[in-house]
Amino acid sequence: MGAQDENWQVLMTLLPRGWQGDAFASGAVGRLRGFGNVADLLRTLLMHVGNGYSLRETATRAKAAGLASLSDVAILDRLRTAAPWWRLLCVRLLAENGMRAPQQTGGRVFRAVDGTVIREPGKTGSSWRIHYTLRLPDLECDHFEITPARVKGGGETLSRLPAEPGDCFLADRGFCHGAGVLETIGKGAELVVRLNTGNLPLYTASGRPFDLLGAVGELPEAGQCGEWEVHVRAGAVVGRLRLCGIRKSEYGIGRALAQLLRQAAKQGQQPRPETLEYAKYVLVVSNLPAAEFSARQILEWYRLRWQIELAFKRLKSLAELGHLAKHDERSARGWLYGKLLVGLLTQKLIRTGRDISPWGYSFPTP
Repeated sequence: MGAQDENWQVLMTLLPRGWQGDAFASGAVGRLRGFGNVADLLRTLLMHVGNGYSLRETATRAKAAGLASLSDVAILDRLRTAAPWWRLLCVRLLAENGMRAPQQTGGRVFRAVDGTVIREPGKTGSSWRIHYTLRLPDLECDHFEITPARVKGGGETLSRLPAEPGDCFLADRGFCHGAGVLETIGKGAELVVRLNTGNLPLYTASGRPFDLLGAVGELPEAGQCGEWEVHVRAGAVVGRLRLCGIRKSEYGIGRALAQLLRQAAKQGQQPRPETLEYAKYVLVVSNLPAAEFSARQILEWYRLRWQIELAFKRLKSLAELGHLAKHDERSARGWLYGKLLVGLLTQKLIRTGRDISPWGYSFPTP
């Protein structure tokens, strides 16, 4: 057995129980035409999604490895049908990580929001920005938009997302802009967004700058939560929000400060003292009603979104090598779930090798 085959055998031990049956139950596989088994199908598709091979190169490599004899068009068809199968595997892997949704109230639809830039290989490779939302906790992708990355207004913004009453968006600081926040609220939707102190100035009800340093100074102990009323502006529009915060552990603070200092050193800059202070906390703004959600519950919902972000963070560099189907929504969704699946498997591999097994992997499950 070669090294690649051995690595594949180890990877299969990380997949959740029943993963092959899920391929048929989800409708992703009706017949194994062109493949000897479900494992060969998954391995072939992950060559394209995980390794960043083009469809044509994937077909060539699959044939050389004895996995399948299919055209690049046939592999694309398989990718188009793989999304529900891979989504189910991602849900089960997240459950293994201990991801449990906080109690929902009011019949809301919680939607995790993210965006990333895909750079295709080669000197003339194009750059594309993906905006997408995943409903929680079932990870159903209910919005997907691909736009050129290097165009005016092509950055991350909540304004690109369809929103209506009953939606609650969970977004990172890249989406923390006054115009997008207020536009989303104006559509009747709700949100929980990580605070970006540089992009979203906060004010008091009287219009004075909000004393953020003084506010976080009220949280001297790890795990201590706080909440304050703040106001934001975008032109003549003013909105009232809840600012919720929690102090990190000393270990978490150390990691955050080290990362901040590394980034500043690469840019030849020195972080401002207030920036170093804010790194000690997780701060989010939200318009969820206080009568239904405490500050701690709001932070729990943001934490749930962050678990998904961690998986994608491992793939930010890999995503730059991907061949994204830009004009086909079904295959793009398959590509998205495939990336998330690879990220979650990577997390599990690290956890298993570090904490569970002295030889680095689990025994295969029947």
